[in-house]
Amino acid sequence: MSMQDPISSLLTGIRNAQARRKPEFIVSSSSKKIALLELLVREGYIDSITVEEGKKPEVSILLKYYEGKPVIREIKRLSKPGLREYVGKKDLPSINGGLGIAVVSTSKGLMTDKQAREAGLGGELLCSVF
Repeated sequence: MSMQDPISSLLTGIRNAQARRKPEFIVSSSSKKIALLELLVREGYIDSITVEEGKKPEVSILLKYYEGKPVIREIKRLSKPGLREYVGKKDLPSINGGLGIAVVSTSKGLMTDKQAREAGLGGELLCSVF
């Protein structure tokens, strides 16, 4: 069975693992998934990632909890394969009044909405994290 939307599958894996209070979980690797996970590590939503090379490359994700509760309260896919959502630099959303982030795929790589605003770039809205 082929995977139609690997980013959505990754986000669902994060939601499910946190719902079960798992400390870590493993997903198949791709360059876009690694870029997204590195952004989440930089922003403090995930503790760390480890890329495991081999016949089937995988990424081990160490989830982050604070006082027994997941740091990520809500993670949503915004742009889907059937309906891509693009925004200009003036239309970048603010997630929960600036407390959360929107991940934007720009010509310079993946960025948060704040970084894209500062760089003056728009792009495809991948997901929102709060």
